[in-house]
Amino acid sequence: MLLWSLLVILAPASAQADGLTFLAPPSVFEGDRIVLTCQGKKNWKIEMVTYYKNGKMFFSSKEFSDFSIHSATLSVSGNYHCSATGRGLFQSWEETSQTVNIEVQELFQHPVLTASSFQPIEGGPVALTCETRLHPQKSKVQLQFRFFRGSRALGSGWSSSPELQIPATRTEDSGSYWCEAGTVTPRIRKQSPQSKIHVRRIPISNVSLETRVPAGQVIEGGNLDLLCSVAEGTGKITFSWHREATGPSLGKKTQHSLTAELNILAVRESDAGGYYCTADNGHEPIQSKVVNILVRIPASSPVLTITAPRAQAVEGDVVELRCEALRGSPPILYRFYHEDVTLGNSSAPSGGGASFNLSLTAEHSGNYSCEADNGLGAQRSEVVTLSISEAGGYRRDFVIARVLGGLFGVLAFTGGVVLSYHRCHKISGKSSATHTHRGASSPNPQESTQPSLLFTMEDLQPEYVNVDSLGVDVIYSEVMGFQQPEDSANTRRPSLETKDSQVIYSPVKKS
Repeated sequence: MLLWSLLVILAPASAQADGLTFLAPPSVFEGDRIVLTCQGKKNWKIEMVTYYKNGKMFFSSKEFSDFSIHSATLSVSGNYHCSATGRGLFQSWEETSQTVNIEVQELFQHPVLTASSFQPIEGGPVALTCETRLHPQKSKVQLQFRFFRGSRALGSGWSSSPELQIPATRTEDSGSYWCEAGTVTPRIRKQSPQSKIHVRRIPISNVSLETRVPAGQVIEGGNLDLLCSVAEGTGKITFSWHREATGPSLGKKTQHSLTAELNILAVRESDAGGYYCTADNGHEPIQSKVVNILVRIPASSPVLTITAPRAQAVEGDVVELRCEALRGSPPILYRFYHEDVTLGNSSAPSGGGASFNLSLTAEHSGNYSCEADNGLGAQRSEVVTLSISEAGGYRRDFVIARVLGGLFGVLAFTGGVVLSYHRCHKISGKSSATHTHRGASSPNPQESTQPSLLFTMEDLQPEYVNVDSLGVDVIYSEVMGFQQPEDSANTRRPSLETKDSQVIYSPVKKS
């Protein structure tokens, strides 16, 4: 008896009437295979077997045969029965089975699309989830998911994960979203209702311009980096860089970023000035404050000049050492060197050159140089050589020159006196000759033979000669005297044999 009870419980659902039986599986899920069976007596001569669902015929056969549904769907649910017709010995007959209710259970629920935000801010992330639930008796079934915006599939297609991450939304991501869940075997697909997602754009705010150089100073020949940034703003942002008092833009960049950078290569002195940038994400351009850029110029190689009170510097003179760099941003510090030993330094706060005064001693002869440094690299000048003479030698030359000048004055005066005396003596001689011609004899016979000394101004002209071995100029004057012959009337010029001369030499300092 117990065995018979178990067989009744586990047997398929059936309906029997007058020997016609309808068999169907007791529990059906979506995707299951269903076999419907209509059975009668073996000795029946069947003309037609017909299957019905909800009173409507959907299948017929001339013999008893099964009807299979390969993948059940919810629409398969309904009331089923069968009928059979045949012919006996004397008449035709028709048998109908009892009705069997088949209910296909849902394998998993229709999915619902959810989002972390249906109005996300542009640039922000959004997480999409395809939510569904398996029947408790089918919890081990593996489901797959995929997502759509409109008719366009998102991501890589089918995935075992019910979530999809959109890391950064854009305004063009706005639209209708839905998802689909399904099984691999058997193939069951279910779609979620569509959901609207609207991506909001935030306007630009707080635009700023920064430089990557300290204190806004860039060295001539270097690179200038201008960084434009915004505190808020979503979507594609167009950055543009400008210089004050100029028309066209220095450069533009459009990108999904809150910052952008412009590089200016090989900056020149003329690139100094005010700079600003603008940012625009479709609302209106927003401008930053002006940033002043200072271009600093390294100091050039300076020029050293030495100024002395005379052509040949001597001990005790005060000379001026002036160092000047023709190019270079102020302030400039100048250092002065004697034989690479520092003498001192001087600063030029506003640019230009600087001077250093030095009182000379004998040890100051040698090579001088200077250095210019404005913090961008020191530059050294070429070497200038200074030679110094002793102060005593200069004074000795000065005394000799004065003595020589006095001597010339004395000689000139003496020559004048002698010339006057000579002229008076000639007048006196002519008077004596007149008396002789008249027959008067000379009272003093020796008077006619007395010699006379004659000087000429021509002999007092100075002559110059250069003595190379001494390296100085020498001046000399020669004074010549001679005796006057008795026959002075026939002699215009005294002979060299009777001439007496004296030469005086003296050095002269060159200016």
